[in-house]
Amino acid sequence: MRSADGIETSDEMPIPERMKAWVLGDPDVLTLSEKPVPMPGRAEVLVRIDAVAICATDLEIIHYGSPALIQGGPPFNKDFTPGHEYMGTIAALGPGVDEYRIGERVTVEIHAGCGQCKRCRQGMYTACLNYGLNYGNVDKGHRANGFTTDGGFCEYAVNNINTLVSVPDDMSDEEATLVVTAGTSMYGLTELGGLVAGESVVVTGPGPIGLLAVAVAKALGAGPVILTGTRDARLEIGKKLGADYVINVRSEANTVDAIKRIIGEKGADYVIECAGTEDAVNEAIQMINRGGKICLAAFPHDPVTVDLPNMVRNNVYIYGIRGEGKSATHRAMGFMREKRFDASLIHTHTFALDDLPTALRYARERIEDAIKVVVKAQM
Repeated sequence: MRSADGIETSDEMPIPERMKAWVLGDPDVLTLSEKPVPMPGRAEVLVRIDAVAICATDLEIIHYGSPALIQGGPPFNKDFTPGHEYMGTIAALGPGVDEYRIGERVTVEIHAGCGQCKRCRQGMYTACLNYGLNYGNVDKGHRANGFTTDGGFCEYAVNNINTLVSVPDDMSDEEATLVVTAGTSMYGLTELGGLVAGESVVVTGPGPIGLLAVAVAKALGAGPVILTGTRDARLEIGKKLGADYVINVRSEANTVDAIKRIIGEKGADYVIECAGTEDAVNEAIQMINRGGKICLAAFPHDPVTVDLPNMVRNNVYIYGIRGEGKSATHRAMGFMREKRFDASLIHTHTFALDDLPTALRYARERIEDAIKVVVKAQM
């Protein structure tokens, strides 16, 4: 039933006035608090959060602040709730929303661009020119939940309808939280990389994005797909997700030589660099073929020295990606809905929302070889 302000709710999903929410104070200090439940505006819905996955970027934000940007600066002590990889159930519809229904399960993209700047008009809302600052006006339209606005380590969140992806009935909450990770890999491979079937792909670093990059690349017909890393258990998961070859870099004197023994001296068509270290970036430059493409999908802590002469001589294309972009999450969900790969292989641990500090510690310290740790607001 629509209220006087145009918001539709249902007696079947009563909405409380206040909710549990983890709030970031000083660096690494999260406090379980209460906040008012937000209400959706035009083109928005209220999502009851059922599950949220912990991303390495959440750990960066909680410790360093960056890349979150709240009120034009670091997110500390600003009543900010982090967390961005969440899914849930629609609890209320904003004015004019008829694309979704109350009770529908959805997962979310992170970014809703302002829709007005040059980049948003190109469909590059992850590179919205109003990111965070909004020219001093939060009503400019840009949103990136968990980065520039409140995220998902709470019980309810408001999302623009452009950020929603419907979840099939037979998909678990935990797997649904992984769609945005798969969408990030999809964005790098298709929208920015132009990957076509038959091209060789090397993925460096078997973290969540790297592992799902293997799965997406294989689903798109790439071959061979090679995964490199240091942890045998993760490399084995990479095999299950479609890697044709895995290389433990600790067992090889020269990783580049090992790659070229598999695909030939010309090198790889495409490298997705998910390690974020200086050595890994430069090895990517050495293993790529002339005219090949390197996607940087990790956040290095410090500036790195890069072999630019090699890149220029060989006409190498290199670029970074910021999140999922250009509705790639919808295409990733298409693959997952059709069981083209099993993203749930990277889900390793589940905790209750009240146990978020423990969940973060498992993710940060990789306790029990944690890969994707999920927090359930609805247990």
